[in-house]
Amino acid sequence: MLEKNILEDVLEIACSTTGDFAEIFEEVNYSTRISMLNDEVESTNSGIRCGLGLRIYHGLESVYGYTNDTDEKNLKEFAKKLADSLGEQGKHIPVQLKEITYENAHIIRRIPRETALKDKVALMRRASEAAQSYDSHITKAIVNYQDDEQHVAISNSEGKYIRDVRIRTRMAVSAVAQDGALRETGSCSPGGSEGMEFYDTYKPEDIGKEAARIAMTMLYAQPCPSGVMPVIIDNGFGGVIFHEACGHSLEARGVAKNQSNFAGKLGQRIASECVTAVDDGTIPNAWGSANIDDEGNFTRRTVLIEKGILKSYLVDTLNGRRLNMPSTASSRRQSYKYETTSRMTNTFLLNGTDQLEDMIKETSYGLYAKTMAGGSVQATGDFNFAVREAYLIEDGKITTPVKGATLIGNGSDTLLKIDRVAGNLARAQGMCGSSSGSIPTDVGQPAIRVSEMTVGGSKGGKEHA
Repeated sequence: MLEKNILEDVLEIACSTTGDFAEIFEEVNYSTRISMLNDEVESTNSGIRCGLGLRIYHGLESVYGYTNDTDEKNLKEFAKKLADSLGEQGKHIPVQLKEITYENAHIIRRIPRETALKDKVALMRRASEAAQSYDSHITKAIVNYQDDEQHVAISNSEGKYIRDVRIRTRMAVSAVAQDGALRETGSCSPGGSEGMEFYDTYKPEDIGKEAARIAMTMLYAQPCPSGVMPVIIDNGFGGVIFHEACGHSLEARGVAKNQSNFAGKLGQRIASECVTAVDDGTIPNAWGSANIDDEGNFTRRTVLIEKGILKSYLVDTLNGRRLNMPSTASSRRQSYKYETTSRMTNTFLLNGTDQLEDMIKETSYGLYAKTMAGGSVQATGDFNFAVREAYLIEDGKITTPVKGATLIGNGSDTLLKIDRVAGNLARAQGMCGSSSGSIPTDVGQPAIRVSEMTVGGSKGGKEHA
């Protein structure tokens, strides 16, 4: 990281034209990636990424540039060119940085970078062998391991200087089950802002077995019937629908440009009364957590929806200027190469008062979506998500596993049709891609029931209320 006096000079140059605020984001990132097919390592990749990004505000607009050339002379020239893009030089605003210190909320006990590669490979083999031994029809186990150690420092023309270290690890297992022409895949991919101690809690064997269980369950599943019916979406990764179809629409970058369905709706009902949703970047060692956001603000818990009423957006500083709202410490980016903007951290629905068993008993016919997969969402909030593991509900009981199920709907409409929320909240991990790159986020929810939803399948069916 650069010396404070150099940062101060660069920030002063950045504000020497019409800029009214400047910010430097410094980063050094150590990463490891390992891929394994069955028991054989296919690739390993370890590297260091380092550089900085400089952003200058001019009212409601900004300019951004990045470089990995941190030579003092070149860095000052870089800042001058960026400042000159806003106008002619004409003022001097002195900058004096003062470091902000705090207590780390995400304790790491065994740093991945200090763990031998062979020990990481041994963990992967445990997962691979557990998946392969689950059933004789498991023909392939694919294991991917990753860890990152990201050091950041944020300084700005208002005198802020603050640092953070983010350490994360994750293991993803995909198991392939095959019987003749039948072939299905199951996957499981937990992660956390933790060190190697993560695998004391999330044992590699359990990750491998869960991937294999899903693959075997779906191998002999029947084609899913299509139609409009009640859908129960289980906890954990079921929250991906809220994240994609609703969460992104609550980010200020879209709201400020009136490109969100929820723009101008603060204080209004946008969901049923049983829905409360939060974004919380403070959860100790959670996948999407950090001590500070990428503008150097301490992360916080933000209530987005409370009993169906829209309470807040996710706001970064620049879009906060546009909306005349304070930051909610929601500014995130993949690396120094991306200009930061409003993004989610750990976003989930809170527990309700219903029981999953009762929700199933009260549903005469419908779909139980136990595990979600990926999908697509349009700017309008219309979505289409695949269900990785699904079952029919008949006469209040879970019956036949079905394959090929998709959930089709609109985020705004779906929020209003949630009529039951259970008390079994769980979170799951994913990577979220948007304008500021791919970032780690938790999604989550308790089990919910949507009273009416379009289910796409590979078998025709009639509509059910």
